[in-house]
Amino acid sequence: MARGEEDYTKMTIKRSPVEFLTWKSLVLFVTVGVGMTWLFKEQKKKIELRKEAEMNRGVGKPLIGGPFDLVDMNGNRYTSDNLKGKFSLIYFGFTHCPDICPDELDDMGEIIDGLKKKHHIEFQSLFITCDPVRDSPEVMKDYLADFHPEILGLTGTYDNIKKCCKAYRVYFSTPRDVKPGQDYLVDHSIFYYLMDPEGQFIDVLGRNYDVNGAIEKIKDDVRAYEPSEVRSKKKDGWFGFLYK
Repeated sequence: MARGEEDYTKMTIKRSPVEFLTWKSLVLFVTVGVGMTWLFKEQKKKIELRKEAEMNRGVGKPLIGGPFDLVDMNGNRYTSDNLKGKFSLIYFGFTHCPDICPDELDDMGEIIDGLKKKHHIEFQSLFITCDPVRDSPEVMKDYLADFHPEILGLTGTYDNIKKCCKAYRVYFSTPRDVKPGQDYLVDHSIFYYLMDPEGQFIDVLGRNYDVNGAIEKIKDDVRAYEPSEVRSKKKDGWFGFLYK
């Protein structure tokens, strides 16, 4: 039938557009749609986490974290500069803690294994004492031997520990002058502090997170992380409104 004839025109008009779709094109259409939806949700979630971290660091709020100068359980100097280059999870406690600290350190060990084995995320885990009078490097090392081998204990002078606790907004009640053998109680906050590879605060995880919840939250924060230089450029770019 010649293309210009009237019957040809009628046939092409009546023919349904679906006839021109193949199963391959339908599969491609659905796949692309699902992929774009997933990508949009993932990017939206990352932007929300970045905004949350930025708010935690935000202007007008007390900063969490800062310079410190301590000693690790192996007798080596450990400062806030050692936080740079990798993500860090920090917990404050003391070796004479009867129940809370052992439970939290057990949980920290599970978090370490969960992030490394399931999500292949490497980070350093620190246990900073709130009781420098009794927690020498030797005591810290002996105490932490019962927990995960990757948890590094930090201690120091009374003034340096107090300064560190103040920087992290950790409640500190340890007495300065204690007689040999004197017993006393130590109160402290119960939080994990997540720090980025620039040594900056990302988020705090309290007892509202169980182990699995903490693993997922840290995993999401790590994957959403961007260096400060990248964040600054994006804020000044075309889509800067998404980061405000």
